[in-house]
Amino acid sequence: MPDPGQREPRVAGPGANAAGAGPEGDAPRKAGVTAPEGGGLVESVPNFSEGRRGEVVDEIVAAFTSAHPEVLVLDRSSDPDHNRSVLTLAGPGQALVEAAVSGAAACARLIDLNRHQGVHPRIGALDVLPFVPLDPGTDGAPLALEAGRRLVEEVGIPVYFYGAAARMRARAELPNVRAGGFEELVRAAERDPARAPDLGGPGLHPTAGATAVGARPFLIAYNVDLATQDVSLAKRIARAVRARDGGLPAVRALGVRLERRGMVQVSMNLLDFRVTGLASAFAAVAELAARAGVEVVESEIVGLVPEAALAGVDPESLKLDGLPGDLVVEERVRRAKATRP
Repeated sequence: MPDPGQREPRVAGPGANAAGAGPEGDAPRKAGVTAPEGGGLVESVPNFSEGRRGEVVDEIVAAFTSAHPEVLVLDRSSDPDHNRSVLTLAGPGQALVEAAVSGAAACARLIDLNRHQGVHPRIGALDVLPFVPLDPGTDGAPLALEAGRRLVEEVGIPVYFYGAAARMRARAELPNVRAGGFEELVRAAERDPARAPDLGGPGLHPTAGATAVGARPFLIAYNVDLATQDVSLAKRIARAVRARDGGLPAVRALGVRLERRGMVQVSMNLLDFRVTGLASAFAAVAELAARAGVEVVESEIVGLVPEAALAGVDPESLKLDGLPGDLVVEERVRRAKATRP
């Protein structure tokens, strides 16, 4: 198990471990990405609530990736401050549903949210399970609905549907589902029908909580680390740049403290990179930090991005952690297919 404060390079496949986890969200419109030889390929991005115990992360990843021979492992990342891991898978829809059931069972067995602590909002051991079509002709909502049904029936995990799979308008946006986190929702779900799961329940699983299962277009989880321990500054910058408070369009953001690294972070979801891209998000955060006399240490992409999102982007100007070619979903699909037995 690596030292929790030591960052490792991003590497594709089950043996990888890299720092960084952004707040999963849903996108309001369809962001363009076409995987090579799309053929109905779908991406699934399980976010689970463990980023410190390396052996547990490995066991959970193995459960997801060994469930079906057609599942491609594109990327994985873990962060000890967020205490969260993000796994990027691709494959035919049914293969990803099988992976979801297997992975959810491992999460429920190995993670107890009553003992879990981290800066990232969460309601479940397997917190978020989005399905993202890589082929524009593929619909992710039916896959989300099937996966959610099977999580309830086979694993005993209550489910909230969000994004294009939402059953209630208010739940289309993930922050509305995850408001208050596990600690609040575990009490509210049983007594307030408006907070009850869509399937299962009405109470949550006592240790594994609930899972938000959704279908959405591509989003980019993007973090900017600042050379200060003043988390109030990170929170002020997050408020200034996020869309709901009048900031950048199609951006969600929160400010968090990274205790192990002795700095703070503005953690963002870019819901449509064609509306607000990496360079614009970085520039806004860097400018606001500079006004407070604080420098940017680096920025990082959590998971993968469409090739188009990096077009014209200078990685050095963003102090970007990772090689651009390693961050592109189309390239990772090509590599995974080439190395598959």
